[in-house]
Amino acid sequence: MEPTEVADAVRAAAAGDRDAWDALVAGFGRLVFAIATAHRLSAADAAEVSQTTWLRLVENLDRISHPERLGGWLATTARRESLRLLRLHGREVLTEDESRLEPDDGGRVPTPRTPEAVMLDLDRDHRLWRAFAGLSERCQILLQLVVVVAPPYAEIAEVLGIPVGSIGPTRARCLDRLRRLLAADGMTSATGAY
Repeated sequence: MEPTEVADAVRAAAAGDRDAWDALVAGFGRLVFAIATAHRLSAADAAEVSQTTWLRLVENLDRISHPERLGGWLATTARRESLRLLRLHGREVLTEDESRLEPDDGGRVPTPRTPEAVMLDLDRDHRLWRAFAGLSERCQILLQLVVVVAPPYAEIAEVLGIPVGSIGPTRARCLDRLRRLLAADGMTSATGAY
């Protein structure tokens, strides 16, 4: 859908047009679900995030200030709902198959990681997410779409309301900003931290 078509569909859906609503769900449903699954949620939890995201849209449909940018609004909402669900449920994965809990090491005995290595990895991850949180919301959405979800650039352009040709340069600027934030926090490629 073109941005003007999205805006028209949002307005029509807000006025009660079911066909317009169906067009929005058809146009952005895959994106919403992909963002949820990119957070490594189970299929059931990803479906819950998807449903909650669409519910949030229903609740706010008449308050969307830039309806042509609905894709970005949905992506942000899906990301927030995914994070909310992760906080609620933690990272527990229940399984009846205990063999899935063992690493596939080809029969070799794995070398245990030292507590220092574990702590260094946790510190690196913490710093990376802190730097990521320091990026603009637009950069966060773009990097999440490009790196994690990885849909075609045409879909990303539609979601963000930008030309396809500007995705690469914008991505490069966002990654450069992330590198500078990491460097300011003492992480450099020379230290092997990223």
